Order: sequence, then C-alpha cells, then structure tokens
Amino acid sequence: MDALSKGREVAPISLAIPSALFLILAGILAIETGLLGSAPSGSALDEPPVVTVAPRDFRYRAPGEFFKNGYAVDGPVETVRMSAPLIIMKYQVTAADYARCAAEQACPPAEPEHVPADPGSTPATGVSFDDAQAYAAWLSRRTGTIWMLPTDEQLAFAAGSRFPDDALGVEDDGSNPALRWLADYYRETARKVSREPEPQRLGHFGESETGLTDLGGNVWEWTTTCVRRVTLDRTGSITSDTSSCGIYIATGKHRAALSSFIRKPKGGGCAVGAPPDNVGFRLVKDTRWYAPLLQALREKGLDV
Repeated sequence: MDALSKGREVAPISLAIPSALFLILAGILAIETGLLGSAPSGSALDEPPVVTVAPRDFRYRAPGEFFKNGYAVDGPVETVRMSAPLIIMKYQVTAADYARCAAEQACPPAEPEHVPADPGSTPATGVSFDDAQAYAAWLSRRTGTIWMLPTDEQLAFAAGSRFPDDALGVEDDGSNPALRWLADYYRETARKVSREPEPQRLGHFGESETGLTDLGGNVWEWTTTCVRRVTLDRTGSITSDTSSCGIYIATGKHRAALSSFIRKPKGGGCAVGAPPDNVGFRLVKDTRWYAPLLQALREKGLDV
C-alpha cells in the first residue's frame, strides 16, 4: 500500500469514539441553545435538480504539484473507494439562482458584465470562492437542507470520464529537464488556442455517464480542495506535504489554482498555467445527520 492510500484507511476506534461523542454533545448543546434549527428561512424554495451517484471505486489522480528528486512529476493515481452515494447538482448554479441570493443581500451582486441575456438558463460566472460559499449558506437556510461546495475528489467521482487528467506523461528524473518543460509549454499553448470564452446555455456541453451536465465545458467549478505542494522520495513515499488554503482548485477543461477572492481569472488571478475562461460552481447535498450542526458551527465562525 502506498503512502497516499494509507491516508484513506479507517481512523482507529480510539480516535473515532471521541469524535462521535463530541458531535453528540455538541448537537445536544446546539438544540438546547437554539443554535441548530432545521426549518427553512423565508418563503419555501425548491431544491435544485440533482443526480445521485452510486458508491463505487474509481481511479483518481491526486491534485497538487509533485516533486521527486528535485524535479516536477505527475501526481500519483489512486484507487478511491466512495462508500456512500453522492448527491450533487445536475447543473451549475445559474445566473438567475445567484441573483436571488444577491437580491436578499446574502451574496455579493454580480458585476454587470457577468449578467447574461438569459440568466435562467446560463451558469453564474464571475463568482469567487467566497461568493460561492455565501450562496451555499443561503441555499441551506432557504431549503432547510445542507449544501456545500464539493471537494475535487467528489467532483471527480461525480464527473466520471468527463473529469480531466492533467498528467503530462513525462517522468522527469533530471536527465533531461527540457522534456517536461516542452510538454508543459505545448499543452498550455493548446489550451489558449482552444478557448471558447462565452458561457453557454445549460446542457450545451453534454452529460457524463453519471448524468452530470457540462463539466469540462468553459465554466470552471470551485472546489474546497486546497492547493498542495508534495515532495516524494526515490521510492515514491511522501516526505513533505504542504497545503495552501486560500488558494483552491477549480476544475473545468483542466484544474486551475485560484485565490478565494478571484472573480475574473483571466485578469491574472490564476496561480499556475492557462487561466479558466469563466468560473462558477455547483453544490453537493450533505445528508449526514450532523450536517446541520456543522453548518451552524461554521456560520458561528468555527473551522469544522
């Protein structure tokens, strides 16, 4: 078993029991103090269309910048087991959906250049990670269920074969560093040439085998996965793993690293490589029994 796979083993019982006790006690406290409530706020709001992706094992290339022997390499591919179904929005959040949140002053308003002619059938774009988080909190309050941005791994699980693989396929051992540099140069050039800048109507880019629509089109989607820089030794084991939260992965035709406040990635907000054409988002539904508690604690400013 490699070092990355080891991180997916079930936590020891000695750690799991205190965590469970904490959630139970915190839940009781939240109910007693009125912190936790399940009734939707405001008038009833219908939940968005979703797809439910059945549990399965799938192959997943770990995100981040990986270095071995001092040289950049492709991230390793893992076999990931998803043991529970994932409920995720079938479509990206539309400009009209986002405008409702802004109208209630729960989300920052969209800039005029990002308001499409047909907001009801066009994805919301020009949305920062922070904006998307605000929308998720608003939708949770308005529906009485918990909605969150997905992780990169969850988005890969839901997207199936539509999820991009950013591997260059060049394993650089240092004998000829130019090979990887040239491969990266040609890839970034191709990405710029193939750009289709304007957001398209929902469904324009088709569906994956799971029923997820438009992933891999020209709207990149925010995730909660922080950018990583990983160093491997000669055997492939991790010697250092540093995450930079505040810079998150957005996925479309390829993965992009964006600062949380960026709304216009083409204006220089992309940390590495060709910037996305547009950035928007979709959400996953959290059906865990303690999800409302976690949401309430997050809204109180606790990092849980």
